[in-house]
Amino acid sequence: MLAMKITNLRPLVSTGGRSDPPAGDARFRGTEGQDTAVAATPDRTRIVWIGAAAGGLVLILVFGLLFRGWSATEHTISRERLRIVTVTEGPFVHDVSAQGTVVAAVSPTLFAVAPGNISYHVRAGDTVKAAQVLATLASPALENEYQRERATLESLDTALQRQTIEIRRQKLRTQEEADLANVTIRAAEREMQRAQAAWDKGAIAERDLRRAEDERESAKLAYEHARETADLERESLDLDLRARRLERERQGYVVANLKRRVDELSVRSPVNGIVANLAAAEKASVGENAPLLTVVDLTAFEVEFQVADVYARDIKAGMEASISLDGQQHAGLVTAISPEVRSGQVTGRVKFAGGQPPGLRQSQRGSIRIVIEQRAKAVKFERGAEVGPMTRAVYVVDGDRALQKPVELGAASVGEIEVLSGLEPGDQVVVAGFGDLGEVPEFHIGG
Repeated sequence: MLAMKITNLRPLVSTGGRSDPPAGDARFRGTEGQDTAVAATPDRTRIVWIGAAAGGLVLILVFGLLFRGWSATEHTISRERLRIVTVTEGPFVHDVSAQGTVVAAVSPTLFAVAPGNISYHVRAGDTVKAAQVLATLASPALENEYQRERATLESLDTALQRQTIEIRRQKLRTQEEADLANVTIRAAEREMQRAQAAWDKGAIAERDLRRAEDERESAKLAYEHARETADLERESLDLDLRARRLERERQGYVVANLKRRVDELSVRSPVNGIVANLAAAEKASVGENAPLLTVVDLTAFEVEFQVADVYARDIKAGMEASISLDGQQHAGLVTAISPEVRSGQVTGRVKFAGGQPPGLRQSQRGSIRIVIEQRAKAVKFERGAEVGPMTRAVYVVDGDRALQKPVELGAASVGEIEVLSGLEPGDQVVVAGFGDLGEVPEFHIGG
């Protein structure tokens, strides 16, 4: 039966009208008739992938352009919200403005000159006069030292007086010896004259004449030595006396300093004013150089101000300033600028150049303006809340867009800021109203 089924098979593929010759019942038919030449066709799958990739790139580019336009139109700010200024060229005044507080120009703090117990004679807020005793400091150690050194000074005074008398006595003694030597010379001269006269008359021998000559020369030598000895003794005594006087003078300085410190145990006010505060409790024990109280002189006021350290480097003592108090302007001069920076701020002081205005109060608030430099010509624009000297890029208006542009800014004044590069006169700059955008390269300006 299997042989019969195989024998009855028929070709399933047409071979172009041709039929294979029949084979015998005992043989299988070959496959030559089933192979047909077919023309080559392109790979459709590869073409589909290439087309899909190209289409994707086109979509990405289109989407990028659409997103750029969408993002640009997303950052839109109303023109009324923005503050737009025009870059100009003209005179430029470099100045600094700061808030200030009226403070006393003279407010000395008094300190303890020695350890002791303090007793106050005034209270905080009392009005005091110059040289008025404000407190008394009891210091037994200082007072005992002063008494001891003063006794030493009196002892040196007595010793100096005694030595002065002794020196005078020694000088008289050496002078007496010189005078006696001089008398001896005169006696030897007379003996020599008599011997010479006797020799001339032949009354004495030559030996006696020569003896008289030797006695005269000996007297001269004795006189010369006595005089030189007297001079040397006088110089030595003068040096001893000078040393004693210097020792006494040094001790006098010690006593004078101690007396001054003892006098300062009575703490006196250096100025007319009021007592600002008491630094210690009544009858408290304080150490040397401990603060006791502060006196404020209300007749001389200054304005203390603080500015950022970037401006402080340009401020110098003696610069002109304008002080604004209660709506009135007063001329002033910078008196001091601190070299110390605290929390990015530098403290300075300005005094009134003319007469001090009446009615000033301690801690009264005001403002100052310090003129640092004036130029006849500079490129500049008005300052804004979001543009300052440290700004490195600004938004320049171009139609209905604001484009970010790098710039280099220079000195800043109260109302203006100098342009060093990046902007030209006539450019319009956005100086306020865009703070919530962040760092975007551009934004649109709405109507």
